[in-house]
Amino acid sequence: PYLSSLSLAGFVEEPERKYCFECDSEEQCQEWIEALKRASYEFMRRCLIFYRNEIQKMTGKDPLEQYGISEEARFQLGTHK
Repeated sequence: PYLSSLSLAGFVEEPERKYCFECDSEEQCQEWIEALKRASYEFMRRCLIFYRNEIQKMTGKDPLEQYGISEEARFQLGTHK
């Protein structure tokens, strides 16, 4: 088996925390890495911003406005929480 050790940052409480993934091939390992990237907060935030803008273009309305969160910095492009 193809063995890859992958350290994931972001565990403030446990900075030494690591995960070890065992894959059958390098391709499978890359698939895991891509899946983890797509599951990240930043990726999801960027998707939300993209689709928010697309909906705004189509409808002329901000879909987050109804929830009272449209002005929050975390939903603005180029700002990080």
